[in-house]
Amino acid sequence: MTTEDTMMSPAIESLMGHTGSKFSLVTLSARRAREINSYFNQLGDGLGNMVPPQVSSTARKPLSISFEEIAAGKIQLVAKTIEEVLAENEAALAAEKQAELDAMQDSTTEQTAE
Repeated sequence: MTTEDTMMSPAIESLMGHTGSKFSLVTLSARRAREINSYFNQLGDGLGNMVPPQVSSTARKPLSISFEEIAAGKIQLVAKTIEEVLAENEAALAAEKQAELDAMQDSTTEQTAE
């Protein structure tokens, strides 16, 4: 296999070795880029609840930083099983329904108090 000279560093071919497929690479790098972007946006707020970039980089764009993190092995794709995804969805739906019930109970309590 021949490698072509590209302007992108690290090369896509080397990054795919860490994720296994182009789709996984795109998904992982986009998610991490959003996290990095959120981290930079909340810096002045003093919240400190986001994970900072895990590599020192001269790149300014979050996607480039996420590619460098993947190349350095600092972040990895963790695959979930169908059962795990379904369980998370069911838990989220149950929490949403409970929140709606709580809101309805609060509104009826306020109406009876008046």
